[in-house]
Amino acid sequence: MFVSSYDGGVNPRERRAARHQPPNPDAEADPRPRRRTAPITVEQVIDTALGVIATEGYEALTMRRLAGALDTGPASLYAHVVNKADLDELLIGRLCAELVLPEPDPAAWREQIRGVCTRIRDQYLRYPGISRAALAMAPTDLETLRVSEGMLAILLTGGVAPQAAAWAIDALLLYVAGYCLEASIVRRRSAQDGAVWVVDRDELLRRFTALPAETFPHTTRHAAELTAGEGHDRFDFTVALMIDGLADR
Repeated sequence: MFVSSYDGGVNPRERRAARHQPPNPDAEADPRPRRRTAPITVEQVIDTALGVIATEGYEALTMRRLAGALDTGPASLYAHVVNKADLDELLIGRLCAELVLPEPDPAAWREQIRGVCTRIRDQYLRYPGISRAALAMAPTDLETLRVSEGMLAILLTGGVAPQAAAWAIDALLLYVAGYCLEASIVRRRSAQDGAVWVVDRDELLRRFTALPAETFPHTTRHAAELTAGEGHDRFDFTVALMIDGLADR
């Protein structure tokens, strides 16, 4: 979610101000007659976008698809959002706004930071593929920053050095986003291509053990370990590994 530098061309205040500018007159006109008479709000845009993602996946969300769901033209959306990247920021900000952060406790900081990561994971998984919107994002939304502030407070309270804490937040959020994105891709591929083996442990285990042992001695010998895990076991293992690494520094 965090990047080391940002070259967006405008600062956050300008991005916010641009939301309230009139629609771009050079935008392609939609030939369909407009039926909407009530004005659209930013909250309606976010709600509708999340609805599209929940039912069709993040990849289906385009400005034109969103405009159709709102019964308006694409050009009118630019009175509320600057562009798709700006919409992504609003979406992630909405998910972050729903997260409850704990009061930092030095005796329970590991469980607290693990809990925040788990809640972010669960939010992303409600909307297939939405974690893609969080990747390579320079967060300026206050709710997104509230979450990173809360995570930083937890780590600092736990005695983690500031630089290590800053980079750890970046690494944890990147892992959570990547984990959720992979999960959504696996589900989509298994549904569209009939590639059940990518989510079927027994089938994957059979493929590994059927490999020639002289070429893949470790894979065949440890096929059970390579394919082990139910639910979010691997997620829990990796997040714990990262947090324990911080404690050992």
